[in-house]
Amino acid sequence: MNPTDNPFAVLTLIAAPAVLTNASTVLVMSTSNRLARTLDRARFLTQHLDQGRDELETDAMHLRELRTAQSRVVLLVRALQAFYTALGGFASAAMVSLLGAILVTYTSGMALRVTEILAVVVGFAGVGNLVFGSVLLIRETRIALTSLREQSDYVREKVEHRLEARA
Repeated sequence: MNPTDNPFAVLTLIAAPAVLTNASTVLVMSTSNRLARTLDRARFLTQHLDQGRDELETDAMHLRELRTAQSRVVLLVRALQAFYTALGGFASAAMVSLLGAILVTYTSGMALRVTEILAVVVGFAGVGNLVFGSVLLIRETRIALTSLREQSDYVREKVEHRLEARA
């Protein structure tokens, strides 16, 4: 791609990774918040279970919830790793593309070809990690919804039993 033929070519090669970098950053922020909330919940459950109040039914529910929180934490950490890797890929793609734009005026040889291939490879690695991290977030969300459903069912049944006992 000759920059003299299309003045927007260089801008596109740099802007596309920048936009994807921004998207990855937003996902890192939201995933970090989700991780913090999940860790807080896991700590609360651990403290509650450690107190040993002999509430077998409640403890069983909290133990299931703690296991779920642990699974969610693992998925969220893996998603964060994928998003950080994506950020590195997009930043690398932008820098390699910039280097390629500079090299195109000085050479048309092997160095330029290697730069082109490297930019594409790190760009695709970034996209792949962005997609992988997103899939992990979808899995984590499904686990969170299942856990919420179980907690809601548990509380609803408990309240219904109390109401029936009073009637």
